[in-house]
Amino acid sequence: MPAVTVFGLGNILMGDDGLGSYVIKVLEARYEFPSDVDVLDAGTPGLELSTILEDSGALIIVDTVRAEGDAGTVKIYRREEILRHPPAQRITPHDPGLKETLLVLELQGETPPEVLVVGVVPESVEYGVGLTDAVREAVPAAITAIVDELERLGRPALPRDPPLEPDIWWEREP
Repeated sequence: MPAVTVFGLGNILMGDDGLGSYVIKVLEARYEFPSDVDVLDAGTPGLELSTILEDSGALIIVDTVRAEGDAGTVKIYRREEILRHPPAQRITPHDPGLKETLLVLELQGETPPEVLVVGVVPESVEYGVGLTDAVREAVPAAITAIVDELERLGRPALPRDPPLEPDIWWEREP
């Protein structure tokens, strides 16, 4: 069981909703992680989200979030804040059902003790590839929040020397 799982959620074909995937690619290019830290792009999971979440001691999730604030605003949520209110109805396919999944895991006694969501307010989640400028500018702050949390959890990420170029394959010209 990994001590920490860092994963990105989102759909790379829906504009800013691809933030999670983008951040994971940049993290992998710029940092090395301890062997008990898993870093993965979870894409747009459905019911299998619970199987991803249940096998970790701590979770760090990066995704776009519906919240007050200008596009590109970084929002940090801990498990208690996420579960404070009942789940809202899932309206669109890019709603991962995180709150529902955490509640199910809690009922099963399998909730990770630490959950952090690094969210960014999107500008556009319409069909299209690539992040808007406002969300792209929030990527360094999102990465800093993830790296800081890993440090707090005693699993520091080490900067690559030299850093690699992130493989943002979905933004390449054909």
